[in-house]
Amino acid sequence: MLIFRFLFDRILIALCIAAPPAWAACKQPIYLTFDTGHMAVAPLIAQVLKQQQVPVTFFAAHEKTQTGDGSLGEHWAPWWRARAAEGHSFASHTYDHAYWRADAGPASFKIRPSAGAQAGQNLSWTADQYCANLRQAANRLQVMTGQPSLPLFRAPGGKTSPALLQAARACGFAHVAWAPAGFLGDELSSQTHSNEQLLQSALKNIRSGDILMAHLGIWSRQEPWAPSVLEPLIIGLKAKGFCFASLRDHPDYQAWFKSQANPQPALTQGARQP
Repeated sequence: MLIFRFLFDRILIALCIAAPPAWAACKQPIYLTFDTGHMAVAPLIAQVLKQQQVPVTFFAAHEKTQTGDGSLGEHWAPWWRARAAEGHSFASHTYDHAYWRADAGPASFKIRPSAGAQAGQNLSWTADQYCANLRQAANRLQVMTGQPSLPLFRAPGGKTSPALLQAARACGFAHVAWAPAGFLGDELSSQTHSNEQLLQSALKNIRSGDILMAHLGIWSRQEPWAPSVLEPLIIGLKAKGFCFASLRDHPDYQAWFKSQANPQPALTQGARQP
């Protein structure tokens, strides 16, 4: 059964590569991405994205939420399924939102998860353990959405090392960071960075090709960034001639997607979505 599922994923990714990208006509693409969070603003974000017809890529971990059993729990499964039906893309953020802290030796790392049974603990993981956590999030996304996630991941906090990136690529996951201007600032204190300041900074500095990053809710921010900044930002960027595209159409990852289209034992899940 696993073999058939594996081959089916590979066929899906091959078909996607053969088809012309949906956003091929986009001359000044930017790539909006969301990492998981407390999820309270997730329904409002989804509403804005649908109204504005903006495709995004979600990087998901199983984080604590204000409502329900975690961001990848059963409570939120219908929300993820609906986003898949709208054509969005998905990728791993590690299942336990596991922060890389330092390399701990050959193919091992100091890790501190912020979610899961070992949240807040300082751990030592092998490369295989890190890969298993990447796959766990990708597998859960596939169960909820009914489609393979992209063979990509984002390390929590964007914290990595060359050794960590190499280990992840060896098991089928390429890392996605964000552009300096693409840091949309929803993690910053609203006492020092108002929503209006963050909006104007993004509109001024974002350039074609930038990967943008925000969250599905930040616990510490008193003035929620989403959705109050999201829709004005999208409208403002469109007015400047930008268009939004999924990471599945990002030119920097096309060769990687093609390399993952062929059966490779190291990658058991995480193929490109159709």
